[in-house]
Amino acid sequence: MSATSEQVGNRGRELFRQGFCCAESVLQAVAENCGIKSGIIPAIATGFCGGLGRTGRICGAVTGGVLGLNLVFGRSSHTESPDQNARVVQAFLKECELQFGALDCERLIGCRLDTPEGHQFFVDNKIRQQKCEGFVESAGRVACELIEKQTEQERARKQ
Repeated sequence: MSATSEQVGNRGRELFRQGFCCAESVLQAVAENCGIKSGIIPAIATGFCGGLGRTGRICGAVTGGVLGLNLVFGRSSHTESPDQNARVVQAFLKECELQFGALDCERLIGCRLDTPEGHQFFVDNKIRQQKCEGFVESAGRVACELIEKQTEQERARKQ
């Protein structure tokens, strides 16, 4: 970890302002902070944008954060336990829901992006700037805080 959680959140917002979508921005910011580079990042997150393919389901910033957590706590073998990952993801979801008020995109932004009317509402009301930027920043910050917390706990256990 090289940046503070605030810096990771700000980086996510910066990427989002550059034109990346919510899930891509959060994943990329977390990956950069963890020193992880891959040709599949941020592409692997694209389908999660707009609440899973713009259908208004779980917020893309949240799924981007989960993907970022998976980079650190995900399994690379079926023999490894998924328990730590599940605990961290659950804590992340709980904190995001507490901060955002909901986890699904449609409830958060007040429209679905897969309809012409919903997309127009999104544009007319500047939802991307007024709401989504904040979700992206917060999700990146929360994911980074949880990674830092887990890393500290691991160090303490080993001492």
